[in-house]
Amino acid sequence: MAIEDAGALAPVMAFALVGGLGVGSQWLAWRLRMPAIVLMLLAGIIVGPVLGIFDPARDIGVLTGPIISIAVAIILFEGGLTLSLHSLRDAAQGVRRLVFVGAPLGWLLSTLALRYVAGLGWESAAVFGGIMIVTGPTVIAPLLRQARLAHRPAALLQWEAILNDAIGALAAVLAFEVVLVLHTATTVGSALGELLLGIVVALVLGTAGGLGIAAVFRRGHVPEYMKVPVLFTVLLGIFAISDAVLHESGLLAVTVMGVVIANANLPSYEELRRFKEHATVLLVSGVFILLAASLDFATLGTLNWRAALFVAVVILLARPATVLLSLVGSGIPYREQILVALTGPRGVVLVAVAGLFGERLMALGIADGALIAPLAFVLVAVTVVLHGFSLHPFARLMGLTASAEPGVLLVGGSRWTTALGELLLKAEVPVLVTDPNHAHLRGPRRAGLRTFYGDVLSKAAERGLELVSYETVVVATDNDAYNTLVATDLGPEFGRTNVYQIGKAKGESARHALPSTLGGREFGNAETYDELDRMIREGWQMRLTRLSEEFSFEDWRASRPHSVLMARIAPSGEIRFTENDGDQKFPADTRLISIRPPQEDINKANPAKRAAASKAADIDAK
Repeated sequence: MAIEDAGALAPVMAFALVGGLGVGSQWLAWRLRMPAIVLMLLAGIIVGPVLGIFDPARDIGVLTGPIISIAVAIILFEGGLTLSLHSLRDAAQGVRRLVFVGAPLGWLLSTLALRYVAGLGWESAAVFGGIMIVTGPTVIAPLLRQARLAHRPAALLQWEAILNDAIGALAAVLAFEVVLVLHTATTVGSALGELLLGIVVALVLGTAGGLGIAAVFRRGHVPEYMKVPVLFTVLLGIFAISDAVLHESGLLAVTVMGVVIANANLPSYEELRRFKEHATVLLVSGVFILLAASLDFATLGTLNWRAALFVAVVILLARPATVLLSLVGSGIPYREQILVALTGPRGVVLVAVAGLFGERLMALGIADGALIAPLAFVLVAVTVVLHGFSLHPFARLMGLTASAEPGVLLVGGSRWTTALGELLLKAEVPVLVTDPNHAHLRGPRRAGLRTFYGDVLSKAAERGLELVSYETVVVATDNDAYNTLVATDLGPEFGRTNVYQIGKAKGESARHALPSTLGGREFGNAETYDELDRMIREGWQMRLTRLSEEFSFEDWRASRPHSVLMARIAPSGEIRFTENDGDQKFPADTRLISIRPPQEDINKANPAKRAAASKAADIDAK
């Protein structure tokens, strides 16, 4: 039975509930354009302490802790996989400052806030202050995905969150070892020896694991279908061994392993990274639900007004002071410093590690260790909600979002992509035209379009382009094979529903038909490059038309019977480059981009429709 006599969920049902709530919250957040972490936190609280349907300690039992630990390890490893040194670019100095200056400074300021504002003793304040170095990769990743920040502030937040996560856990270990020396017979030498041994083992295991995986994968010693299982097995082994030597050092080991693999230039790197991204979405969802469902309102009741003041001091004073002092003289623009300084969300790692050390401090007779876990949860809840709703608007106010409106990436310079780009710009949609042939970009440049000379799949494009500024891709070169390659490669990055490809010259031939896994969505009515080029040469013109209550889509189609609809821009700003998309009844204020034959007759049967069509024609001509 799903529900046992004591009212507990069976473990299988509990896991199903966690997965359904976590992934469901992420999907709903995507549909509603809301912060996913806020919905996950809310869902966990509702099914947990509010309704009492799910209690991790009751329904999953002693496995809850190890499950969270392994999930956090995998999340940190995946974070390390994203830390390619090439992606640092102009953020390198800022990252070094945030790690080597920001971490110890943040530890000091957090400890002072805990001691003098939250009222904790020095022992608990020092241990919890070390943990507060962590800014939370489980939170930063969803926030960056939603906020669409410019490259440098995004890189600063991402690198800081992942690297300082492991450093924060080790800082807490260091502080706890000092407490052990003060409260037990443990000597300073043995405590420092244990700490140094754990750090060295973590660094050696992480580096050796990364280099070993890179070597065996590159030499073909592991078949493709076993690469992910082998990677998972090695990852868990390194985490377990390192953690056995020194608790929490496993986080450092897996982070180092991820960074090493990310910079090993493996041919199979993208496949590994994408699989780990999918796993991380599931794990982040799961750990947030577990975290929220484990909340005990009675424990929160032990807090007083000092807790609220402490959270305010951390957000408004300790975090900004840490970042701004760390970045003095770094060359990072002040606006970007302010954004990073006021963005410090905490996540699952903080709560998990804080709860563990709170229990250890209480076991040593330090009573205020009981306040660490509830303080950690309040800090996480407030920062998750605050930054979840404020990061994107604040970044946009500071001019640090990738673009005000999601743009369109046009791959292939030609006369008709130039005309399309001009109309998109007229509709206030950012446009970038890329082409590996310099001559093909002359037209777009003369039209005032932004261009990139080079292969859009190259390392130069990855490092030099703010691809996060663009939400939709149209692949339209004169090479069908190259179009298929680009559309297939960019599909996972942009979402397959947002990558379009013009028709293939031999697309209808059974010998040349490709499976649906290759290429992009059908562009327009599947016109080929030659057909589109011929239209432009014969005098067909691109037009932008705004629909209204008086001039509907049906009216437009009746007055433009021979026009070919290329794209539509919804009132919300969503762009679709295909006509065969089901519902053709578009609301008022939808803008249509079409290509019209020369001297197409306007419907003159109805004077009212003729007037509306004339008005539409005026819009076209603007």
